[in-house]
Amino acid sequence: MNLKYIIPVIAIGIAIVAIIGVQSDESQFPENQAVTQSPDEKQVTTPTPQPVQENEIEPIPQSIPIEENEPVPKVEQTVQSIEYEIFVTNGEKHIVPLDKIKSGGPPPDGIPSIDNPKFTEAENENHVSDSDIVIGLEINGEAKAYPLSILVWHEIVNDNVGGTPVAVTYCPLCFTNQVFESVLNGQSVEFGTSGKLYNSNLVMYDRMTGTYWSQGLGLAIKGELTGQSLNIIPFDVITWGDWKKLHPDTVVLTTNTGHIRAYGVDPYGDYYTDPRIIFPVEHRNDTFHPKEIILGFHEGLVFKAYRQQDVESSVVINDQVNNEPILLVSLYSGNARAFDRMVDGEILEFAYKDNKIVDINTNSEWDYDGVAISGELEGTELKRLAFNPGFWFEWVAFHPETQVYGGIT
Repeated sequence: MNLKYIIPVIAIGIAIVAIIGVQSDESQFPENQAVTQSPDEKQVTTPTPQPVQENEIEPIPQSIPIEENEPVPKVEQTVQSIEYEIFVTNGEKHIVPLDKIKSGGPPPDGIPSIDNPKFTEAENENHVSDSDIVIGLEINGEAKAYPLSILVWHEIVNDNVGGTPVAVTYCPLCFTNQVFESVLNGQSVEFGTSGKLYNSNLVMYDRMTGTYWSQGLGLAIKGELTGQSLNIIPFDVITWGDWKKLHPDTVVLTTNTGHIRAYGVDPYGDYYTDPRIIFPVEHRNDTFHPKEIILGFHEGLVFKAYRQQDVESSVVINDQVNNEPILLVSLYSGNARAFDRMVDGEILEFAYKDNKIVDINTNSEWDYDGVAISGELEGTELKRLAFNPGFWFEWVAFHPETQVYGGIT
């Protein structure tokens, strides 16, 4: 038998084709009640996560300062602004019911993260085709690409880009790609796969405290750091060919991972287009196909979803989320970027004319990095915004109250 079909760890295959009607191996506490922590009192309630107003509980730290001698990524953004009630069950903090954190089949690190990633120059790579999808990341002038054909077998790459420690993550079950700044309590940390799922989405754990983190929320959901959030860093989901056009000097992750896997073979098969959802989710909505790719935004307590195909067909979308003006633009298939379109107190309106991105206010021309390259605003740079790309079913499972661009409900 060909060695490439003898997969030493078949955790992902198990998760897709063998675990149906999975039962959580978390302890069930139907007889217990959880203590809601507040500055004034302890209230006994059932463990259902509810966003609360800012004046009701003490603020939870939303970002961790980086040491002064560490470069700060110019695109850093903290997106988790909601504060959650923290429950304590049998001495353990959590913000979601423990029985909602399900086993995905593999044990902790059964899907191994890549902790010592190896890269090669673009001209030297021989394992990625131009049509393959990568996560493209550029920080402080350093550009790297992480092929999904590798990430599908590992889900997390612990790396450092442009002097910034990052966790590059991918959950194939939800097609959620996300890049987090991996700094906790002022220290660089690594993340691993816990073997758990919440709303069919990857649950990571940090190797400093063992806290569980929801990849789709960027939020600690169980353990010592419960309630804290990770800074997310803007990135691109894009084909390798297009990423090379944008960043000719990029390097790309190689299959020299220290693990034997059938790289180039996707164990999920037709899952990405099949409407089935294998693992439990808390909320469903049939407005779109479950595997429709959307771009999810949230500002304060407002959530909003945009279909990738709508952004591509429009090329430029001027919109707002919770009264914050945003620009979405797509010049490449399967890819989109977002920016804050407020400049010096003025909201700019953008259009795509004669194959150029221009603002109607001053007729300045802008490039794909959000920099004005000619006109009155030449040299001005828009703030790039992070968002959450992934399948519709995952977004609405976490955010059933979401708005949808175009007024679709």
